[in-house]
Amino acid sequence: MTRMPRPHPHRSRHAAIVPPYLLAHIARAAGPRFDEAAEAARRSLVRDQPVREWRAAGDLPSFMAPGRPSARDERPAAAPGTAPQPDRRISDAEGDDTLPGRLVRREGQPPTGDTAADQAYVGLGDTFELFARVFARDSIDDGGMPLEATVHYGDHYDNAFWDGGRMVFGDGDGQVFRGFAQSLSVVGHELAHGMTERTANLRYQGQSGAVNEHVSDVFGALVEQYSRGQDAASATWLIGEGVFTAAVDGRAIRSMKEPGTAYDDDILGRDPQPDHFDRYIDTDDDNGGVHLNSGIPNRAFALAAVELGGFAWEEVGRVWYDVLTSGRLRPNTDFRRFASETVRAARERYGPASREARAVEGGWATVGVAVAPA
Repeated sequence: MTRMPRPHPHRSRHAAIVPPYLLAHIARAAGPRFDEAAEAARRSLVRDQPVREWRAAGDLPSFMAPGRPSARDERPAAAPGTAPQPDRRISDAEGDDTLPGRLVRREGQPPTGDTAADQAYVGLGDTFELFARVFARDSIDDGGMPLEATVHYGDHYDNAFWDGGRMVFGDGDGQVFRGFAQSLSVVGHELAHGMTERTANLRYQGQSGAVNEHVSDVFGALVEQYSRGQDAASATWLIGEGVFTAAVDGRAIRSMKEPGTAYDDDILGRDPQPDHFDRYIDTDDDNGGVHLNSGIPNRAFALAAVELGGFAWEEVGRVWYDVLTSGRLRPNTDFRRFASETVRAARERYGPASREARAVEGGWATVGVAVAPA
């Protein structure tokens, strides 16, 4: 086990669910009511700095190259014709910032009695099930990669992230954030970063970075909806619901259906996500606003799903997965290119004049993203 090192050009990119601008608001909190939260946010910002630098570097180690099976998989190959099975491994960092921590539960073992460890185990399983049953994908890499997670990371760490090989969950500060392993949309979001790395490998900067974040929000929401049996109309479309304590005036970290409405709180400020391309935020912070501007494609997806009705993973979700695995995306794919590819994929799967294609195109039109002519 090693402590988090300095940024290295061959380290994989990290993906944290809580954006830096939100932690910065908490770090500036004044008064004894949120003193522990402010200190925890400051520590989290310092710890996440190499995370952001690794992700901006954009280099993947050889074992994570798109389309390659994971070199970490120790299982024998599955027999032909058998359904994929998860291989979950949960470790406990015990409040330290070393990884992976002490292994506490493996696939098939009974619950540990530790809430975070058991929540992570279930969340990884639910995500695997969506990938396998809906998209016929065998784990993140489509090659049976083990699903690994570490819980109780750091001292009241206010985040959760994907480090290129495992999920890492903090316990939160207890004043603003609660434990992150409890949110299924957080688990699905972070594991989807691993899938994106092995397919489209979108550059984590500017519009392509916002598309990267958007794709993770999409699959985070779909995992939660699939697990709960929710259709598009009854789903919350919230990412990170339940991670705030009762002291916070907020529903979640983000709202896909209504960007900019997830929270409005004295400590957190107001949710700054734009919901239309006219309000795109041009900034040097947050890798060019990747967590901010992802609200624009998020809304397009949610609107298309609600327009079609039924279960979002059955129609619009399949279109997005088709695009992600098509080989047609480039690392610097912008909003217009991504939107055009989703319309193209909808037409290919359902027909040029299908209601699915019209719903996808309508979602993008509503948020102001022009689609290239067919």
